[in-house]
Amino acid sequence: MTDSVAAATRAWKIGKAEGAARISFASAELLWKVLTAKRLEILKAMTGAGGLTIREIAHRVGRDIKAVHSDVKALQMAGVLDKSPEGRAIFPYDEVRVNFSWHGRPDTKCAG
Repeated sequence: MTDSVAAATRAWKIGKAEGAARISFASAELLWKVLTAKRLEILKAMTGAGGLTIREIAHRVGRDIKAVHSDVKALQMAGVLDKSPEGRAIFPYDEVRVNFSWHGRPDTKCAG
């Protein structure tokens, strides 16, 4: 996941994509633990916005600064958000697409 975030951050800084950046999770459970509904609101508000302060993000999503700060830190720790040298939170994407795939195990049989 960090390679994808690093590539996206480089693309954001130079204004050119190096191919499609991807963020992936080891499991669906981890994805939903990191990307809660409130955190998805934050990412949606940050998409295409460049670097934002915690206060700016809180204003955009209509939430308490302290709660937004906690969610932004969690997203940074997970590698979803970056932090600028000035301390602004960065989500360097103009568009987000989400793909899910489930594969059945070959040994799984239907009862009946």
